[in-house]
Amino acid sequence: MPPTTRCLLTCAVTAFLAGTAAAQRPSDNPRGILDRAIADFLAGRVAESIVGFDQVVTLAPEAAPQLWQRGIALYYVGRYQDCRAQFESHRTVNPNDVENPAWHFLCVARAQSPEKARAALLPVGPDQRSPMREIYQMFRGTMSPDAVLAAAGNGLSARFFAELYVGLYYEATGDDRRALEHLRTAASDRYASAGGYMHTVAKLHPLVRR
Repeated sequence: MPPTTRCLLTCAVTAFLAGTAAAQRPSDNPRGILDRAIADFLAGRVAESIVGFDQVVTLAPEAAPQLWQRGIALYYVGRYQDCRAQFESHRTVNPNDVENPAWHFLCVARAQSPEKARAALLPVGPDQRSPMREIYQMFRGTMSPDAVLAAAGNGLSARFFAELYVGLYYEATGDDRRALEHLRTAASDRYASAGGYMHTVAKLHPLVRR
């Protein structure tokens, strides 16, 4: 997800949840619960994070489509149908982000098969980041992972996202050796500033993968 879009969505969720919090007990404050859920996930406490994300959905269902972080956490605890539904919902508020159909693909591939995931691939609008258009074509089955890596070049951000999604794609399609190779590269410290939240996902992946 583009950093600017992430900020806009996070700020929108925070503003909405802040408006619901004043009349609630601290334990029922969805904004605080969301912050704690995100912190739990980033610390590798994925099961605990899901409890929090699900509480936010219960307390503030209007905010649920924006919770892309919840979708990623759902993937890692094996709730693939809920994961799929989260990213289908997220498309209604963030239709131009290639990372959304990519994670949707991963959920469907795990629940059913890569072929089913490709057939159900969500449409996406213009994502101007390099190499997001190529990453989308890879998940469509019309571009090879090597072509995605070539399109990324050597820019830190482009290279990070290419390595991350090539690795995740290889895992979804059954090539664990090459998946691990690219995910380890994405998790390296040189990409920390470029990857942000998703760099933490890359680092956590081998630790929390089911």
